[in-house]
Amino acid sequence: MGASDKTYRVAVWATGGVGRYAIRTVVDRPNLQLVGAWVHSAAKDGQDLGVLAGIDPIGVTATRDTDELLDRGVDCVMYAAPAGPRPAEALGDFCRILAAGSNIVTTSLPGLVYEKGSLSKRFLDAIRQAAAAGQSSIFASGIEPGFGCDLFPIALMTMSHKVYSVRGVEITNYSEYPVEWDVRELFGFGQPLDYQGGLKQPGVLRWGWGAAITMVADALGVEFDEIRETCEFVPTPRDLHTACGLIPAGTVGATYAKCIGVVDGQEVVSLEHVDRMADDLAPEWPTGRTGATDGIWRVMIDGEPSFDGEFEVGYRANESASDHGLLATGMRAVNAIPWVCEAPPGIVDALHLPLTSPIGALHPLRDGVPAF
Repeated sequence: MGASDKTYRVAVWATGGVGRYAIRTVVDRPNLQLVGAWVHSAAKDGQDLGVLAGIDPIGVTATRDTDELLDRGVDCVMYAAPAGPRPAEALGDFCRILAAGSNIVTTSLPGLVYEKGSLSKRFLDAIRQAAAAGQSSIFASGIEPGFGCDLFPIALMTMSHKVYSVRGVEITNYSEYPVEWDVRELFGFGQPLDYQGGLKQPGVLRWGWGAAITMVADALGVEFDEIRETCEFVPTPRDLHTACGLIPAGTVGATYAKCIGVVDGQEVVSLEHVDRMADDLAPEWPTGRTGATDGIWRVMIDGEPSFDGEFEVGYRANESASDHGLLATGMRAVNAIPWVCEAPPGIVDALHLPLTSPIGALHPLRDGVPAF
């Protein structure tokens, strides 16, 4: 039996935005069986996971007891708890789960999408040792990093004769994004223009995105001479009311961050985020091909042939790009579960896994469990 004809027992770790989508998807898939979820809150402990995910009760409950959860016979943990503000705690979780013999798919740590470029040897060695002890595997992914600015350009370059440079650009409006730490501490929205935290701190962009651009470099068979980081701010001229509260006039309203790989003195691979709190801010910065400023991932390859390709999530008038982007992020991990469970022990990545097609996702009659 291979990855396409087995049933895998899955637990979800944290039931926030991405975790709720994961629960709904696992319940809907014929090859996945939801056996539990870990929750941080005492109020959620013992609650039915269907209720926590906003669907009908399913008879499977949440727990705060890690050992009890892993004792349920978990083939794979979908780890959706935040890791950016708590990397040491997330590493402890990863090692405990892996050493117990359960595989992991996660959207929580972008620097783990590839074994090179971002995370320290000490951090990675702890994961490798736990995976060896449990004969288990871990896969990190998302819409970006994990697809839009690494796997997507790599796929395009399978049609290349020569490549001179590769730019992957995420273009997002964060006004509907409710995660306070990401918005204010990491991206710097609402901060004074001289804010030096988050993306402005040396090494932060490489910690998050260095692995993604290194994956692109490895796909081209080259090594970077150096990795550069830049981040610019633009103020909002007016007060903005967002999902994370007020962004006052004169504070950071748009950010443009770049993580750039250099070869022979040339900037050859860049991962860029153009993030705005209002569509009309920083009009001189990149947009989608039609001028769109939200839910866009655009790849521009200078070479023979040249490419300018993009995709957009939540593109219909009645859809939220933020909601659809979170869903796509989670699905990059959930859809990989069968292949990660069958992979050799250790850290696995999108460059070396087969395409993680969504087995059981087709619903011609539009039935099943809805995501929204």
